[in-house]
Amino acid sequence: MAFVIGLTGGIGCGKSTVSRLFADLGVMIVDTDVIAKKFTEVNGLAVNTIREAFGSSFINSVGAVDRVKMLDLIFSDNNARARLEKILHPLILREVTIQIEQITEAYIIIVVPLLFETHDYDNSIERILVVDCNESLQLSRTMTRSRLSEEKVKAIMATQVTRQRRLLLADDVIVNDHDIDSLKKQVHALHKKYLAFAKRK
Repeated sequence: MAFVIGLTGGIGCGKSTVSRLFADLGVMIVDTDVIAKKFTEVNGLAVNTIREAFGSSFINSVGAVDRVKMLDLIFSDNNARARLEKILHPLILREVTIQIEQITEAYIIIVVPLLFETHDYDNSIERILVVDCNESLQLSRTMTRSRLSEEKVKAIMATQVTRQRRLLLADDVIVNDHDIDSLKKQVHALHKKYLAFAKRK
């Protein structure tokens, strides 16, 4: 079985960019956000259950979950967020487990934004990689990318473990506060390291 790396980090830290750089090196990437999106699109596995739990007003005209409306709800209502997670997380975990079992490459990276919050992957992941940047960069990047207000981005950040906690729990850290060349150097160095770990497994 492949050596399993869990990649995480706060919103706006650059998880997607880092995972793409690993993918460019031929590493298999399983992104839980991508899986969640698939499950909440038209004919997705979670759509009917979400409709039953939250009402038809959270399903758009084409039959997918209204992501904007749902995000507004879950980041203002902790109980609603917990209800949504109870629906989605078991489905995502099952899909990730299936993909891990099918991997033939030396190692695999599982991208899990809420890795420390859920503990769903504690028994699957053998090493944790955190993508880190300062919180002002997190804020500005997320506002630029998602066009969310500062208040909404801060609300999202408040639902995640603190930066200090992530760094404390990390086995490896990629610092994403410079340019893409800096990121590439860090990714290439870790790629060699992870290949060596996989060989020793």
